[in-house]
Amino acid sequence: MAGLDGVEQPRQRGGATAERWRPLADDTRVVRALESFGNPADGEVELPSLPESAAIARRLTQHVLLRQWALSPGIAEDVILLVSELVGNAVQHTGARAFGLRLLRRPGRIRVEVRDPSRGLPCLLPVRDLDTSGRGLTLVDKLSTRWGVDLLPRGKTTWFEMRVSDR
Repeated sequence: MAGLDGVEQPRQRGGATAERWRPLADDTRVVRALESFGNPADGEVELPSLPESAAIARRLTQHVLLRQWALSPGIAEDVILLVSELVGNAVQHTGARAFGLRLLRRPGRIRVEVRDPSRGLPCLLPVRDLDTSGRGLTLVDKLSTRWGVDLLPRGKTTWFEMRVSDR
């Protein structure tokens, strides 16, 4: 049965949790995204700089976090939100045709990287209650363990890390 977040919840049988994963209806989109762009946990995937790429990045990230790495839905929800923010910034502010997405797992943490060809640095701006934009990096700053920008010879990588418990 799917929970409120759309994630398939384990079924109980006779007091034991069933381990078999049952795909959600939306998983066909995940399969298509993996086939079209690749798995960002296996290496950087290139996505077109279009607004709809945020949804693709969220699907790919959700698949890796929940299915491949079996992280908690709470951590996954925060990471997916922050991926959306970084992708939105890459699409809206860089003028690039494409950007890269990569997910890395290390003991006790995960790292998400969004690479684009612009050397313009993102700015953490103060936001007021009635502001309708400019909250993306504020969310990244508040929810991530740490974040930053690495300048490259051609562009930059904006990244964030989250602490996770190893099982």
